[in-house]
Amino acid sequence: MPKDSFRAFIKRYVSLRDEEWSVISSKLEFREFKKGELLLEEGDVCNHLSFLENGLLRFFIWHDGEKMSKFFTIAPYMFTSQRSFNLRIPAKESIEALEDSSLWQIGYEDNQKLLKMEVWNTFAHKVTQEVQFFTENILENLQSKTAERRYREILEKNPLFIQRIPLKHLASFLGITQQSLSRIRKNIS
Repeated sequence: MPKDSFRAFIKRYVSLRDEEWSVISSKLEFREFKKGELLLEEGDVCNHLSFLENGLLRFFIWHDGEKMSKFFTIAPYMFTSQRSFNLRIPAKESIEALEDSSLWQIGYEDNQKLLKMEVWNTFAHKVTQEVQFFTENILENLQSKTAERRYREILEKNPLFIQRIPLKHLASFLGITQQSLSRIRKNIS
């Protein structure tokens, strides 16, 4: 049944009664994006909070004429351009589908209505807090660990991640060139 994976995801964070799910699911819109398609372009206001049901996404910024990967979202997980979505300002990043991806979206206004429900508010708070922890960890790692150490940690914790993300995007996420990443991979082998 459609939306079941999103319901199961929500239940990882909060208890969810059928009537609550009925209200939440009535606000969901299904979308599909092809590999290479942009879900959000820098400068546009992000109008959706989304649940990635299938696929892989890359958040990137432009820096000195190059696309620099900020982070990746692998299904199943929630995502949005948080500042843009919450403050209603132009996004500083773009979001690209690295694989064919399917997702459920909730528009800004519908999300504001859902936040009045205790279950949705609690769920949104817990996911936001989790994302903040991930972000803090990424920043801490960038400041305190070498690219090789960060690559090794990704390899240990998420080996499928390495297989699914193109090397050029992984290199830009690590803040190094593709050639440097190739040397690191060779050293590890």
